[in-house]
Amino acid sequence: MPLPFLTADRAFDANAEDSDDIALPFDDHDQWRRPYRPGPWRVGAAAVLLLLASFVMLAAMIIAFAGAMSGAGLCLALGLVVIALALRLLRAGVWVSRHGLRRVGFFATTTLPWSQVADVRTVQQPVRWLGLPRTVQGQALLLGRKGQGEPLGLLTDHNADFLSRVEAFERAADTVEAWAAEYGTETH
Repeated sequence: MPLPFLTADRAFDANAEDSDDIALPFDDHDQWRRPYRPGPWRVGAAAVLLLLASFVMLAAMIIAFAGAMSGAGLCLALGLVVIALALRLLRAGVWVSRHGLRRVGFFATTTLPWSQVADVRTVQQPVRWLGLPRTVQGQALLLGRKGQGEPLGLLTDHNADFLSRVEAFERAADTVEAWAAEYGTETH
């Protein structure tokens, strides 16, 4: 039973056969946006973290009712840290706007204006599987920076957003490449 009033893109995917892998349409190019949907592995991991945080918060409430306020405060702080980790995990990825390209990682964020982007290309190379040390042969979207020798890895087809979603990776890579082609040649 589809519930179109619950989706932000109800007009976009009204006739789509497989609406899970279709990117959302946007009008305002000045706002930072992710040109693809978060993958099921990323969303699932964040959901597990939020479930863990709910149990920790419930434990904090029980400890507070028992009268041990220092223990309740510690559990509350731990629950808030787990919630912050889940939100950061959901925010990770590649974001684009008219102003540049932003790669949000779990620990660090890199923002480059389009004037510093030399090229964006998809290459076949060994990539990390779900960000773990194990590598497999796959595709990666690389960003070449002007004046820098080493390209910056943006996306892979084996990360938490695109594992088992090859078409979604190709669509996201094409979208980021299109943004780079449109805004990368402009002078700011």
